[in-house]
Amino acid sequence: MNFTPSKLNAYTFFKLPSVWWCGVRVTQIQEKHCEVKVKHRWINQNPFKSLFWAVQGMAAELTTGVLLMKEIQSSNQKISMLVINNKANFSKKARGQITFSCSPDDKISKAIQQLLETNEPQTLWLSSKGVDENQVVVSTFEFEWTILTKN
Repeated sequence: MNFTPSKLNAYTFFKLPSVWWCGVRVTQIQEKHCEVKVKHRWINQNPFKSLFWAVQGMAAELTTGVLLMKEIQSSNQKISMLVINNKANFSKKARGQITFSCSPDDKISKAIQQLLETNEPQTLWLSSKGVDENQVVVSTFEFEWTILTKN
């Protein structure tokens, strides 16, 4: 797959429909940075009139997962990936448009390199921060991913 925002958003429509219907959209993808936006709307709100925590989690996970998928594709190896743990912190009600971003430096490539050298499953923590239109952090998510070779 070609990793562009439009291709990734089409992917969510077919493979992750709840992400698409809740309005989660990839807006930027680079080698070591991914950005996803979601706007607080009726369909994705909680009873407190803010963005439901699970929608924030979907957006945050997408920023980390897309970068991992991109790096796996670049390796030309058969590698599976799975979230095995996550942590979240909510610091402010999420209203308006929220932007989640992940910039993991070389964490992903180092984990894949270690996996290919040792053939032992690897785990890595990737984090994504959500900020509102005033650049105030509303939530921070951390996802522990495991990767292993498919034989």
